Amino acid sequence: MFRTVAQFDRIGEENAFAVLARATALARAGRDIINLGIGQPDFRTPDHIVEAAVKALRDGEHGYTPATGILPLREAVAADVTKRTGAPVSPDNVVIVPGGKVTMFAAILMFGEPGADILYPDPGFPIYRSMIEFTGARPVPVPIREENSFAFSAEETLALITPATRLIILNSPANPTGGVTPKAEIDKLVAGLADRPDIAILSDEIYGQMTYDGLGHTSLLSYPEIRDRVILLDGWSKTYAMTGWRMGYAVWPEALVDKVRKLAVNCWSCVNAPAQWAGLAALTGPQDAVSAMVAEFDRRRRVVVEEANKLPGVSCATPKGAFYAFPNIGMTGWKAKPLASALLEEAGVATIGGPDFGVHGEGYIRLSYANSTENILKAMGRIGDFLTKNAKAA
Repeated sequence: MFRTVAQFDRIGEENAFAVLARATALARAGRDIINLGIGQPDFRTPDHIVEAAVKALRDGEHGYTPATGILPLREAVAADVTKRTGAPVSPDNVVIVPGGKVTMFAAILMFGEPGADILYPDPGFPIYRSMIEFTGARPVPVPIREENSFAFSAEETLALITPATRLIILNSPANPTGGVTPKAEIDKLVAGLADRPDIAILSDEIYGQMTYDGLGHTSLLSYPEIRDRVILLDGWSKTYAMTGWRMGYAVWPEALVDKVRKLAVNCWSCVNAPAQWAGLAALTGPQDAVSAMVAEFDRRRRVVVEEANKLPGVSCATPKGAFYAFPNIGMTGWKAKPLASALLEEAGVATIGGPDFGVHGEGYIRLSYANSTENILKAMGRIGDFLTKNAKAA
């Protein structure tokens, strides 16, 4: 047998892709499956973005680009981030990457090693913990609690910092909960980090343009006192319905940007050229499709919350961002992962069990409302019928 390096045995997974594969297989076998599991918009990429990629191909944009991305795109990213956050961003600090996960991979690899602590949200995006464990660092979960409206607590986060803490990962608006951390809480965290300039911050703001109820998005880059140690993660996947294009970007501190450039040269060389021209069209072209998509997500959000709160044994807090609801199933008598599995196999509804996002996810399932209102209503009806017929003692 081959002998592999030990840390590869520590790599976890993102179960949403396993659920997607199973849902797809059931659908191909003739089952009527409604997917509320996968986290991707059900909208087409806007036409002007697609046409920009087609034009780039026809114009001969077939070769390598700089490892950090083409300059016009980095300039557009810098201008867009500066406009939205108020932070002056230089194109020299922007790195274009093949999907948001690559920024996570690079940042965690840069700071994770045996003896280091890395804080991350729990429940949170599963790749955070997976990559922390891969590096040999100690994963330190920051509990994300329903009673705190699924926002992180500055006090609780700061209390988990040790002399070994190297990196803190933050995510707002959040996956899987839809929680949005208020600015006042972020203010407290930033103030508490003032005397720890050795700690870097990875701020995952991929859902930053998806907030509701009049809430604004507070970027960690907007705080001058920590700007020199914030790694901003963002991209096109969610905002522009471009998940399959594999396009992300990061804004890196001056001290780190050349390190990630070298990693790019060694690992992915560059992002494919036509996609970069599409990304440029997305940022510089009309934004009406973005506004329309978020408005539709808002309407669906209200439907999901209303219908979830009618389900037996279920309560559902209203998410403030992203396109996920995280209903509490504690009174159904079911554990989350067995319930998610049964809903897919027996009711034909794909969901994700809360423990797939961390130990604090037990008692919850994630519902993505990136599906039509008609399908959402049908799915919630199926879930209700299943829970009524399969009630367990809580």
